Amino acid sequence: MIFVTVGTHEQPFNRLIEAVDNLCETGVINEPVIMQTGFSTYEPKHCEWHKLLPYDQMKEKVAKARIVITHGGPASFIMPLQIGKIPIVVPRQLQFNEHVNNHQVDFTKAVAERMGNIIPVYDIAQLGKVVQCYDELIDSMQNNDLRTNNAQFNSALEKIVERMFVREGE
Repeated sequence: MIFVTVGTHEQPFNRLIEAVDNLCETGVINEPVIMQTGFSTYEPKHCEWHKLLPYDQMKEKVAKARIVITHGGPASFIMPLQIGKIPIVVPRQLQFNEHVNNHQVDFTKAVAERMGNIIPVYDIAQLGKVVQCYDELIDSMQNNDLRTNNAQFNSALEKIVERMFVREGE
């Protein structure tokens, strides 16, 4: 299953919703797709969709998804990362009236370059190819074992907390 989310920003992100729906119609995507469409005005014809979903349902769908496709809002792509998934991130762009500026493009580029743990798509025409090559892209990424990194981080944090609360001599 593929899960798509555009967040809760009040400007439509029809470009992403329509692109995914078209990929389903043409058979490029041949697995179930569930979308959270937010304030988009395009209504998908080939996918299950919901305007908004409660946080718990979003988290559940992200956990069950093979692929998560999200806009460039930090909260939307941090959730999959926390669950150990590498999201495809399609940032909203000012030129398409999807946001008030290009901060999602800038932020997505910065995270992709510094962290290497997301798959950015700036040209929507490339989305189908990226979805089709998703498994190969994940295999080729340097930081693809996020669960190990999370486990290491949690272990180090646990040791710090233990040292803070253990009295000398105990």
